[in-house]
Amino acid sequence: MTRVVFYFDGFNFYNGLKDKAAQETNWKNYYWIDLVKFCKQFIFEQDGQELTAVKYFTAPPKNLQKRSKQSAFLNANKLINQEKFLIFQGHYTDKEIECFADCKKKFTVPEEKCTDVNLAINILIDCMEDNVDTIVLVTADSDQIPTIRTIKSKFPNKKLKVYFPPKRNSTDIRSNVGQVVFLENHEEKFKRAIMPTEVSDGIKKYTRPTEWKGR
Repeated sequence: MTRVVFYFDGFNFYNGLKDKAAQETNWKNYYWIDLVKFCKQFIFEQDGQELTAVKYFTAPPKNLQKRSKQSAFLNANKLINQEKFLIFQGHYTDKEIECFADCKKKFTVPEEKCTDVNLAINILIDCMEDNVDTIVLVTADSDQIPTIRTIKSKFPNKKLKVYFPPKRNSTDIRSNVGQVVFLENHEEKFKRAIMPTEVSDGIKKYTRPTEWKGR
């Protein structure tokens, strides 16, 4: 059996979907997908592959409305998939930046923290503890190049694949891993993974946000 684990850079994945949906409204429907069901479509069980976990790395937004939407999505996935779906939370901090225009005013913006580090450490721990055979890294963030290089040099027995979120690309990552998968080319898999509008176990219920419905 080949144990396959998907590691999602949630920030990169979600914002890639948003950029794609800005061009094609129907992609809004794919904000609300069962991530385990989505990932299983890339697994070849007849070849002995098994999806053992989907790990999602993100941070709760400071904006309460955005946080509520993200929470509904994550909790719905957790309710459906139980221990197969794991969430790893970073956090946001306020960062002061200066306007590059003539005004030179300073203002505060939220900055995501710990997500990249959480993702990298988790992959390396899984390799060290032999919890995975095939790593599928869903990101186009070149900050993960040190992670990729470490896996290839220290764990050559582990297979590494990189899947780029929609509207995302990285020549630096491609030069380190070679062939990658562009998720933008797999819309049918997104369609098949859309969750019901309401996800419930009879006690808890999570509803797809109205704004997450495309044409």
